[in-house]
Amino acid sequence: MIAPVRRVARIAAFCALGAALTALTGCGTTGAPAQHTGRPAPAKSAPARPPTLAPGPGGLTPVFTNGPRTKGKTVALTFDADMTADQGPRAAAGEHFDNPALITTLRSLKVPATVFMTGRWAEEYPGQARSIGSDPMFELANHSFSHYAFTGDCYGLPTVSADRMRSDVERAYTAFRKAGVRHAMPYFRFPGGCYDRQALRALSGLGVTAVQWDVVSGDAFATDADAVARQVLDGVKPGSVVVMHCTRSAAPVTERAVRTIVPELRRKGFRFVKVSELIGAATARS
Repeated sequence: MIAPVRRVARIAAFCALGAALTALTGCGTTGAPAQHTGRPAPAKSAPARPPTLAPGPGGLTPVFTNGPRTKGKTVALTFDADMTADQGPRAAAGEHFDNPALITTLRSLKVPATVFMTGRWAEEYPGQARSIGSDPMFELANHSFSHYAFTGDCYGLPTVSADRMRSDVERAYTAFRKAGVRHAMPYFRFPGGCYDRQALRALSGLGVTAVQWDVVSGDAFATDADAVARQVLDGVKPGSVVVMHCTRSAAPVTERAVRTIVPELRRKGFRFVKVSELIGAATARS
């Protein structure tokens, strides 16, 4: 999960040996040595850490479902990029687990969104993973590596053993880095949304917030885009998190539904945000 230490960090350490040496050499700059202006140089602020919820009782992984209901009409569209570890042969045979038209539509409509991606999806579509992860309109988060369930009896998904839950999440972050994704958010979505106390305990210490939802779009395996749109529009409230999918083979009408959902919610006064904004609003109130 933690990005490799870059060479510039080591250079910065030498810079910290003394302010006088910094002023003389221009350490940390790429141009001419620093000019003396008689005023102290402004301190550089550290990059802000994405907002996360505090761990639950007993240090369990915190779970986020929706943002504040009374702080503006905001809504977060989230998209699960699902692909299980054993679906490589199906992709090789021509099945599409990606949905580039959906991403293009979100961009054209200027809709911020959070994509929960499996590591296996990133391995299969590294160029798309890199593109999503580098676009400031989106944020990329973890949906496990294998898309195996973290509990038994979860929509027929294969199950990951308790001793491999943590490594399955870490392996997804590794897959993102190998695909060229420079930054992935510290958010995790359980495959199928299935979790229990054992799963929350297994992921404690990773520093992630588990993100669920309060609006089910019903786009999985749906064939009626209008029905999906109606279900979302009927369910959204201020602070809602909507779960949808970025997988053509399993959710073929999502892109068409989004073309209806977005303008209608805007007409109702809603503003689209990423999950991080909702979590930030929730932590600000706590």
